Amino acid sequence: MCHVIVTCRSMLWTLLSIVVAFAELIAFMSADWLIGKAKPSSSEDVDNRTGGSQEPYRPTLGIYGRCTRISHMQFSRRDTLCGPYAENFSEIASGFWQATAIFLAMGIMILCTVAFVSVFTMCVQSIMKKSIFNVCGLLQGIAGLFLILGLILYPAGWGCQKAISYCGPYASAYKLGDCSLGWAFYTAIGGTVLTFICAVFSAQAEIATSSDKVQEEIEEGKNLICLL
Repeated sequence: MCHVIVTCRSMLWTLLSIVVAFAELIAFMSADWLIGKAKPSSSEDVDNRTGGSQEPYRPTLGIYGRCTRISHMQFSRRDTLCGPYAENFSEIASGFWQATAIFLAMGIMILCTVAFVSVFTMCVQSIMKKSIFNVCGLLQGIAGLFLILGLILYPAGWGCQKAISYCGPYASAYKLGDCSLGWAFYTAIGGTVLTFICAVFSAQAEIATSSDKVQEEIEEGKNLICLL
């Protein structure tokens, strides 16, 4: 018989697991890892409402994507175009970024799997006599290690030609040059920290769903058990 067990700690762990997986996925897909050096406005970059020059534009560069401004000579205006600069894996600008993409992708796949499984922990608390919370917590710890490896290797690729074209000639491994870090990099770091928090908190979720109070509710014949 399936017992639906919902506790405050297990629900919080489930929601946090889903948030972490989506945060890492969005950061990985974003082109806002590096914010390039400002490009001065040209005579074409004029605000039609005020007649003044627009602020200098700063292109952005991700692991495999980029955002840049393109000109429309016919209409004398400029639009921002975002998309992948690499059509396949081998075209990623740096070998270090290729390794980063592999480690981050592996970590994100594990996190997404755990996030999917966590939704069903309300009904299924064990697999082959193993606590599903403990198994998921272990997987989240492994995912966190993959994410750390990817984030450590990423700055080593700042000396590639693609990064130099965005960050200037002074850019090199672990040196940003004229670039600054974008929100995607910080989101990836924050998601990594939360991944380890999830891994630790999974133990609390397991304790909450296997407590004496829950067992008493099961013995009373209740199928839906909600506890704070």
